[in-house]
Amino acid sequence: MYQVPFEFEALDYEGSLAELHSALRFGICPMLETVEDMLAELADPDLAFDCVQIAGTNGKTSTSRYTAAILAGEGKRCALYTSPELVSYTERMEVAGTPVSEADFAYGISAAAEAGRRVNARRAAAGERPYDITEFDTLTVAAMVVFARAGVDVCVLECGMGGRWDATSAAKSIRSVAVTGIGLDHIRVLGDTLEAIAGEKAAIIKPGRTCVLGSGCAEAPSVEAVFLEQCASAGVTPTLVLETPADDAQTPADDAQAPADAALPRAAFRVTKRPSRLGAPLELDVTTSRADYHELAALKPSYQAANIACAVALCEDHLGRALDAEKLYQSVIACPTPGRFQLLRPEPPLLIDACHNPQSVQAFLASLSEITFVDGSEPLLLCAVLADKDVKGIVEQLSARFPKVACTQTSSPRALAVRELAELFRDAGSEIVGEYADVPSALSALCEESLIVCGSITLAGEVAAEFA
Repeated sequence: MYQVPFEFEALDYEGSLAELHSALRFGICPMLETVEDMLAELADPDLAFDCVQIAGTNGKTSTSRYTAAILAGEGKRCALYTSPELVSYTERMEVAGTPVSEADFAYGISAAAEAGRRVNARRAAAGERPYDITEFDTLTVAAMVVFARAGVDVCVLECGMGGRWDATSAAKSIRSVAVTGIGLDHIRVLGDTLEAIAGEKAAIIKPGRTCVLGSGCAEAPSVEAVFLEQCASAGVTPTLVLETPADDAQTPADDAQAPADAALPRAAFRVTKRPSRLGAPLELDVTTSRADYHELAALKPSYQAANIACAVALCEDHLGRALDAEKLYQSVIACPTPGRFQLLRPEPPLLIDACHNPQSVQAFLASLSEITFVDGSEPLLLCAVLADKDVKGIVEQLSARFPKVACTQTSSPRALAVRELAELFRDAGSEIVGEYADVPSALSALCEESLIVCGSITLAGEVAAEFA
């Protein structure tokens, strides 16, 4: 069993959070050496298990959760590393489907922080500039320690953003990767075109790894070309995930394909039943080169079908075999996706979703259009967004669906001011029924309303915390 190779003072949970918050001032540093050196200082806990890494603009958290659930169903002791949390930091690290304890979380943070201090002390002694160790660096290293001590077989790593410089990419035991799709997000860091962002995420495709390209990677030919070129240069044969329309009897292998990808393996999914009300099941079939999986079901909206199919293909490739169909069914239907089309209150209904860019908002609204509220009422939108997102794109999508909007802002330092958000909705033609300085005051004022809550992950998290 893995053990940290040096002694250190273990912080309590509150102390570990203080340690993390002290690193926020360093922001985002595009380099892997920091995490690589910290892991080396800890005697490489990331080598105690295999890793599966998932990148993408939208869908990567859900795909990560489904991947972890499916691998667990196949008998693997599985860890899951996601971000951000909805309510508690411990949600970022799960072992066997359960968030780690506050004590284990604090132990990991303590070990990672001490490793960072040792690395920087050695750099200073050598006349080198100390690393700016970010919160995400510390969290990622801590997760590797926690998972190694827990004796997991495999860890599913969700990229924080990008891929090339993401802290999760420092793990040396990544065997399989997937990219769910591409959209304009984090443009200040990743680039201001889809092709530039695709290039950053495609960097996780490396020699010796299996690769799955989600259906969102093929929405623009120029974007798909970036991924296929990276696969070719790495000597990797990707599995392509794509949807077969419900009324199309052909499989993707029968369809006419571009010469660049005609011979590549496929994972085709077909939605056979779309949910018509909250709590009704989504049903789909998935066909891969290894097996046909019929009548998979999830109590989720239709947009999750692509994520489920991507996870199925990723697990097959990682295991190198077909999945047990019955275990797969049970794993998919039981998999939780917190903050994704989640009903927090049945009456009056309060539905949250973590959509936070135009692409994910579009998918959310498409699924919402399939749902009929029991009382036939038109819900009110409660919205908050982060200033570094495509705010105008989000507002344009939402204002076209919701004539009445309440605006608030979250406690995130990146939150857009509520007055600015309200003004954008007014310009887009929506009626503003309330402006609230924070989430608790918004929920208190709107407690008797049917609510749809979306616009940012932090908003979904803060609302979920009020109902925890």
